[in-house]
Amino acid sequence: MGQWNRFLAPYKQAVDEMKVKFKGMRKQFETNNTNSPIEFVTGRVKPLASIYDKTLEKGLLFEPSEELARNLQDIAGLRMMCQFVGDIETVVELLRQRNDLRIVEEKDYISHEKQSGYRSYHVIVEYPVQTIDGEQLILAEIQIRTLAMNFWASIEHSLNYKYKGVFPEEIKLRLQRAAEAAFQLDEEMTQIRDEIQEAQAYFSEYKESPGTRFPGEAEGGRKDT
Repeated sequence: MGQWNRFLAPYKQAVDEMKVKFKGMRKQFETNNTNSPIEFVTGRVKPLASIYDKTLEKGLLFEPSEELARNLQDIAGLRMMCQFVGDIETVVELLRQRNDLRIVEEKDYISHEKQSGYRSYHVIVEYPVQTIDGEQLILAEIQIRTLAMNFWASIEHSLNYKYKGVFPEEIKLRLQRAAEAAFQLDEEMTQIRDEIQEAQAYFSEYKESPGTRFPGEAEGGRKDT
């Protein structure tokens, strides 16, 4: 396990650093009293079991190597969630403007969704990690999607493990219909985006106002019992 720990350590560092930076982007929008296109950010390093499955799929040796690092572009993975479909392009453009990473590839599964119904925007980046042995360039995959797209993808991912990628026809059709329903939800929310953001801004201002009390809350911040 020692070899794997050393191999994966820079990936963990890359994920941790980028999570802090991307969450910082969201905070900057809040500081400027501007609606943030980023709802929240998550990240992970692919577990060894998943790396093993990928090596079988791609015909690679299951061992730490430069070949493995070059061919598995999603060992380091981040997800940036957006409220609205239009926010996704804004986030992608923000990534294009950064000088602390280099975009290697973009995959648009929103305009060109997969046959399963999967929608998301993938950006493969090269990120420099500073280690005691010098700089190491790490490939990472950033998935940018709406909350509705993420809900569908999480369910599909779980079912994929259960059925080993071979879905019963009924499940496949239901997933496709659910994916389309999720996208229609995103489209409907986009139509009332201004009203939603105005309401969210009002709520945030109201709940943070000094002296604001909510139903059931007594003087001094103590709730009635």
